[in-house]
Amino acid sequence: MKRGTFISFEGGEGSGKSTQIRFVASYFRRKRRKVLVVREPGSTRLGESVRKILLNVRNRNMSVETELFFYLAARAQLVREVIGPALRQGYVVISDRFEDSTLVYQGYAGGLGLARLATMVREARGNVVPSMTFLLDVEPRKGLLRSGRRDRMERKSILFHERIRKGYLLLARRYPKRFVVISSRLSKSEVRSAIRRTLDRVYSRSR
Repeated sequence: MKRGTFISFEGGEGSGKSTQIRFVASYFRRKRRKVLVVREPGSTRLGESVRKILLNVRNRNMSVETELFFYLAARAQLVREVIGPALRQGYVVISDRFEDSTLVYQGYAGGLGLARLATMVREARGNVVPSMTFLLDVEPRKGLLRSGRRDRMERKSILFHERIRKGYLLLARRYPKRFVVISSRLSKSEVRSAIRRTLDRVYSRSR
């Protein structure tokens, strides 16, 4: 049985992940691959319930520690219920956010620290790690203007979102073999072309 492929998309608010995820899904479907798109938190009954709690603006006083455990719980369920089985069946799984979001949002920007989170994030995702992560790098003010600052995470301070960007770029430097950084200053078509070139180079032999 062919082992699946796991690709994640990361980036600050309003970075355009959804548009490019749809493109990558269609790219692999044209190669006759089975494709599954998931989102974090979400894509399970438990995960979608957690998502509503985390993004609800009425929960603005939620502590970063509470955030962390909600996100880890949703991820643990997603990995065991959806992602793991799909990879074993040979799917290309494309995730809108994964472990890197926790390291950046609750760790680097939230103040918990990357070293403090290392064991907990591994426990949540087990041995499931993306083979490739596309980081759509966006200037925070521009991204928040696009997003409209509607949910609880988007409404955090601009300083918080600036730390998010710095945290992502730090991770990209730490894991250069996995991360592909693409500036969202490019047009949508230019971003898509950059992603296609990367996919062609890495997966050109896929059938």
